Amino acid sequence: MLEGMKILCVLYDDPVTGYPATYARDDLPALPGYPGGQTLPTPSSVDFTPGHLLGSVSGELGLRAFLEAAGHELVVTSDKESEEFERHLADADVVISQPFWPAYLTADRIARAPRLKLAVTAGIGSDHVDLDAAIAHGVTVAEVTYCNSISVAEHVVMSILNLVRNFVPSHQTVLNGGWNIADCVARSYDVEGMHIGTVAAGRIGLAVLKRLAPFDVHLHYTDRHRLRREVEQELGLTFHTSAADMVPHCDVVTVNAPLHPETEGLFDDSLIGSMKRGAYLINTARARIADRDAVVRALQSGRLAGYAGDVWFPQPAPADHPWRTMPHHGMTPHISGSSLSAQARYAAGTREILESFFAGTPIRDEYLIVDGGKLAGTGAHSYAVRG
Repeated sequence: MLEGMKILCVLYDDPVTGYPATYARDDLPALPGYPGGQTLPTPSSVDFTPGHLLGSVSGELGLRAFLEAAGHELVVTSDKESEEFERHLADADVVISQPFWPAYLTADRIARAPRLKLAVTAGIGSDHVDLDAAIAHGVTVAEVTYCNSISVAEHVVMSILNLVRNFVPSHQTVLNGGWNIADCVARSYDVEGMHIGTVAAGRIGLAVLKRLAPFDVHLHYTDRHRLRREVEQELGLTFHTSAADMVPHCDVVTVNAPLHPETEGLFDDSLIGSMKRGAYLINTARARIADRDAVVRALQSGRLAGYAGDVWFPQPAPADHPWRTMPHHGMTPHISGSSLSAQARYAAGTREILESFFAGTPIRDEYLIVDGGKLAGTGAHSYAVRG
């Protein structure tokens, strides 16, 4: 059993009104497991109340009592770019971060952290860690796979409906005291009958497809790994060998792929230019899969009718980021996978990973991204290294 380790945990700030004393709901629905049979996180116990705010600084992912009782030191901060962070990183054994508020573990930072043995993503998506550097330095990278996949899929469907039905501007009309129906419906359509495609059909992408099927739409997908024929038949899916092949057919495209060398910058002027005029692009995956300025140009020209998502680069986005002010967007901060429901799962999963690590027992294969100096588990399936 490992003892006396230093855990550096980077979480987003508490609410501006202070850490909540009460919550809108008293409980969470009980889930039997994830779709496909994967079990929910199975730590020995938890020291938090499911449904409470765990992902902010004061929530501490519910880890402090557990870690300190085991003789470890926990440092929690929201300031991931400060000298204090760098000072703590220098002798940290474990770094915990979230995709929503990522502490970027660059190659330089990993090289300056000689004691670093484990980087945990409390959530899904470990592209804020330089995986090549982690491999080179023998750092294990793990994430809580599936913990918020359905949360993100729900956000994708919501974003599609918001854009296509012109919901946000119509709601703003009410807030502004207005009632001009023509202004609201001049950009409002039905999704029924539209062709909707996902770039990647893993846990999130497939969940999106399943949730869209009842809307009587035509569903398309592209993925490195083709789905089983019975799944394609059940959902009426059309498979395409690449995003370039798929997007000209689609009225809506949703990106649900990890960020790696094959997807970085994928939606550039050329690919967006091949989409239908007036198509919608949804990106809850990673911002750098889309060229920032190409998206702005496409909205300004009318090539895209709308862009929505919650991923930015860098995060948090600066005040002058053009996606804040571009026309016809439905952007939010990176919230799709950090609902209070999801937080209970990724906090429990983080503790499960730490329990395995401290005990010297194997971390679940589906949680692993890098282990033993190579891509492992889910990482071997989803990521590519630059080589």
